[in-house]
Amino acid sequence: MSWWTPLVVIAGPALVMVGLQILLYHVVAVVEGSDDPLAATFTPLKFLAVNLSVGAAGVLAILLLAWTTGAPWRSLISSPRAFDARRLARYLLGAALLVGAGIGAVALVAPESPGWTTFAVTGTTIAMLVIIILTTPIQAAGEELMFRSAVLPAAASWVRAVRPALAVGLVVSSLAFAVVHGSTDPWLFGYYVVIGVCTGLMAIISRGVEAPVAFHIANNVLTTTVNTLMAGGGAFPLDRSTDTGDASLLILVAVTIGMVVLVRLRERR
Repeated sequence: MSWWTPLVVIAGPALVMVGLQILLYHVVAVVEGSDDPLAATFTPLKFLAVNLSVGAAGVLAILLLAWTTGAPWRSLISSPRAFDARRLARYLLGAALLVGAGIGAVALVAPESPGWTTFAVTGTTIAMLVIIILTTPIQAAGEELMFRSAVLPAAASWVRAVRPALAVGLVVSSLAFAVVHGSTDPWLFGYYVVIGVCTGLMAIISRGVEAPVAFHIANNVLTTTVNTLMAGGGAFPLDRSTDTGDASLLILVAVTIGMVVLVRLRERR
């Protein structure tokens, strides 16, 4: 590729994702009668808008990289082997157990950190749960396709030697992943970088995106489900600007690293 082509692959889908989210937020504001489309609160329709825009950006990233390089799009999802749905299911089970244990540990050690209030089930809660189950896997897969299947190899193409290329791809894709999550808190930003590095390693170790997609789905589905059930029956807030450097992040980092270890052990078998 030309030196500037990876920049298009890195920035293009991310800008489309942000632009699409803002557009859909304004549509949702009209439907809901809200005067603040960008409020940091997830209503069911806003959550749907986020999930669909991220999924669309992931597909765009894969198609863009395949078009600019001539590489088969399937090779960007798994290579040299074919995509394996059974591998995805196994990793999804393992990730669900790890993430569930992590959420339980957070509830015991730092229950105030996630912003939980009281358990309640309302019409809003049910609508959120339906959207979480149906569309959060699309969002999780979209992020993995964008950052692990497209941004990582695109950035790595700037360097010819294999190991330096691997390092460059991991660093650039992880930083880009953290940036698009929009956190101004250094602790939370660092946590997103750790997720980016770990999911990148999962993809490289397993030669495909089944493992990182499975972890991302389990993490996002379970955490948003708990956040919804503990939001007092309303929409749960999303604040990525506050100081979050506490035990809860250390627990979540341990869960993420634990998934890398699980993938390594599984692939060695």
